[in-house]
Amino acid sequence: MPLSRQTLNYTTGVVRRHRTSIGSRGRALTPGAQALMVLVYLRKGETFAGLAAGFGVSTSTAWRYVNETVQLLAARSPKLAQALRKAARDGLLYLVLDGTLIPIDRVAADRPFYSGKHRRHGMNLQVIAAPDGTIVWVSGALPGSVHDLTAARIWGIPRELDAAGFLVLADKAYQGADGPLLVPYRGTGKPESQKTANRAHARLRAPGERANAQLKHWAILDKLRCCPHRAGHLAKAIHVLHNREAQAR
Repeated sequence: MPLSRQTLNYTTGVVRRHRTSIGSRGRALTPGAQALMVLVYLRKGETFAGLAAGFGVSTSTAWRYVNETVQLLAARSPKLAQALRKAARDGLLYLVLDGTLIPIDRVAADRPFYSGKHRRHGMNLQVIAAPDGTIVWVSGALPGSVHDLTAARIWGIPRELDAAGFLVLADKAYQGADGPLLVPYRGTGKPESQKTANRAHARLRAPGERANAQLKHWAILDKLRCCPHRAGHLAKAIHVLHNREAQAR
């Protein structure tokens, strides 16, 4: 896998400390093997049956180890206010807010999960990125039918951004948002000044929107074949690992 030894060591440490804290003994896999299993699951999108066969454990054990570690990693993803404080310390001049859809298998009660914007079933994630595309914060998951602006308000994003004093660039989906969100001008027949402003807005926003592509570079988010509501935990775990990988590079 195209991941560094530092990322594996970090994940191993998370697993080892958890086992020590709960007094767990006699596990089927070492902390290092469990960490490697989780990285294979997230990066390559392997099935639990495939993981079980590859690591010599039962499918239920593979499922339990992966879910345990994903929860541990997701818990290390920063809260929104914490992430914004770090962005301020890092001297970021502005942030980029963008929504993304994580595709899912159709489910029995699939209507809430259908996104009219993307014309497919999925879960809505809100992602805040630095101007260079570095992921600053990832939200939890909401059904795909939820509009980006509604999702942003549910997670309290405009309020927290306003309190932190950040200027935030977002696309037209956030038109009418409260707080410091700057969106492009809409409508036809715009004056040249507005067209120029929109071009500058798009140019500044584009690198930040690559953050979503970075998340989906981890194959598990190509299309979820598990409970849709796990999308948020998976994305938060990937956020933690992706930042570790960036530090290693």
